[in-house]
Formats: sequence, C-alpha cells, structure tokens
Amino acid sequence: MSREPPERSLYLPDFCAPRMVLAVVLIVELTALVVTLARESGTLDFFTDLARTSLFLIWIGLSAAAVLCALRARLASMSVARGAAVVLALLSAIVAIVSEAAWRIGQSTLAGGGAMVDLFPREHAAFVARNVAIAFIVSALALRYFYVTHEWRRNVEEQARARVNALQARIRPHFLFNSMNTIAALTRSDPRRAEEAVQDLADLFRANLSEKRNEITIADEIEVARTYERMEQLRLGGRLSVEWRVKGVPSHAIVPSLLIQPLLENAIYHGIEPRPQGGKVTVTGEFANGLITIVVKNPMPDAPVPREGNRLALANIRERLSLMYGERATVKAGRFDDEYIVTLRFPLREAPAGDGP
Repeated sequence: MSREPPERSLYLPDFCAPRMVLAVVLIVELTALVVTLARESGTLDFFTDLARTSLFLIWIGLSAAAVLCALRARLASMSVARGAAVVLALLSAIVAIVSEAAWRIGQSTLAGGGAMVDLFPREHAAFVARNVAIAFIVSALALRYFYVTHEWRRNVEEQARARVNALQARIRPHFLFNSMNTIAALTRSDPRRAEEAVQDLADLFRANLSEKRNEITIADEIEVARTYERMEQLRLGGRLSVEWRVKGVPSHAIVPSLLIQPLLENAIYHGIEPRPQGGKVTVTGEFANGLITIVVKNPMPDAPVPREGNRLALANIRERLSLMYGERATVKAGRFDDEYIVTLRFPLREAPAGDGP
C-alpha cells in the first residue's frame, strides 16, 4: 500500500485536539496583547482596546481551527503545494468574512452612536484588505514553519528507523552459528527438542527481521525475549538462569519493537557467557503512576573481558523511546557494585480499541 504521499502532506497540527485549541486561544490572546500595546489607541483606553482586539482575533482563530479540523482528512489527501494553497485561501476567506462582519455590525443600528462607534472600523475596503494581507503573510510563515518542523521530525524518524533496521540486521553471527551447532547436536540425541529449537530460531528471526512491526505490545516483546532465552538456554545449559518478574506490566501496552530482547542479549553476552560459573539475569517490570519501568540486571564478569560494547543497542532504544514518548521516557544504564543494570521508564500507551495484532 502507498501511504507515503498523504503522510508527507499531513504536516499541519491536529486542530481537532483540545490541546491545540487551547494553544490557538493562548496565541490569539498574546497576539491581541502585542497589537494593543503597539497601537496606542487615542480614542479607547487600553483594556477596552484589548477586549475589542481579542474578540476580533478569537473569532478568526477559532473559526480557522474549526475549518482546518473539519477538512483535515481532505487536506491530508492533497499534495503539499495544493494543500498549502487551499489552507491559505481558506484562512484569507475566514479573515475577510470576519472583517466584513465586524464592519457591517459597526454600520448597523447596534452601533447607532455614542461610545460604541469607536469600537468598530470606519474604513471598509482598507480595513478588510489590510486584515486579509496580514493574515496571508502570517499564515504563509506559519505553514512554512509547520512544514519545516514536520520534515525535520520525519527525517529524525527515518534515521531512527534506519538504526532499527541496522539493529535487526546485526544479530551476532556467533549466535546463529552456535544455535545451528546446538540444533545439529540435538538432532541425534533429542530430535523433538531439536525441532522445537528450529521453530524458536525461525520465530526469533521472523520477529527481528520484520519491517512491519515497529510497534508491538509488551506481551509480544517479552515473548520474543523468552524465545531468545530458550535458544541460549540450549547452548549454555545450567550456566544461564533468567528470572522474569513482569506480571505487573500491562500486557497490551504498546512499545517499540526490539526493546527487551537486545537488553537480554547484551546481558547474556557480556555478563553470563564470560563467567565459567554462569549467572542469573533478572528482568523486572513494574507499573505505577502511569509509568512502566523495565529493569534488566546481570552480574559482571569476574575478570574484564574485552568485548564489543552495547552502546549501539542502548542508543537505539533511547532514541526510539524518545520519539514515541518524548521527554517522559528515560534510559539509565551503569555498573552498580557487581551488577550491570539497565532501567527503562516510559508512559503507558495502549493500542486503540479494535486494533488487531
């Protein structure tokens, strides 16, 4: 399916969201304050002029937000250039209509004399044309800002996706070779177990190499990590022990794929494999105050062993969590006494109702 063009053109904020409506109101009020301060009207006091300007701009701001909200789906189907032209035309028309309405109200019997006359414009064509010109310039600058911001974020996401692909393609060759040797040895001694190992290996590679599963449930991610554990258990035997304490984690929470399995892989590769006596990896999951916490602990080797570091996986996970959850996601890693501990913390995000796997 080809969804790329709509995604490229859909660079406008979601004006249907309550937060965006609130932002529009705040921006309108700040604009009214700046305009009133700069104007220094001699016929009206400051607060009367501010109220008049605020009322005029709030009608324009909320009307524009309502129109862009209603036409969001249609604008998303247009090209960037055509969508921008339509938005500029719509915003200019809204400003023209509101300006015309303000002038006509000023000429009606509602402003039949007295102090009310000073609240409304007296020039017709100049008032409407000036407002439309200002709106056109400001809207063009805003659209350019939204587009540049959208493209910047899109590039960041593409870079992160490329790093995910690199992470998916970097399954250590020694793991594949060791797994195949283990399966070959089991073929004669325990054919049933060898068949299960082949299935686990296929499932693991399918999960790691899939390009369509950028986001999965945490239950599926844990299952991928457990599959990896079973493969390593066949090779390391009693030297490897993994303790899972993840019952407190919401199973339907949405997370980036390859979140836990790379951490388990690093824990086994750097912490368990170099130790002759092996050791235990602990994976803990908790949920409190709307935040999910995942902690992976592994013992440190008795003697330092020069091995490729795990910075790529941690940097990749940190970046993808930041893209999905923003500043509320954190990744901490380091040595504490004789253990290496990685802690992930991010907000709960559940799949929309009705979404399938």
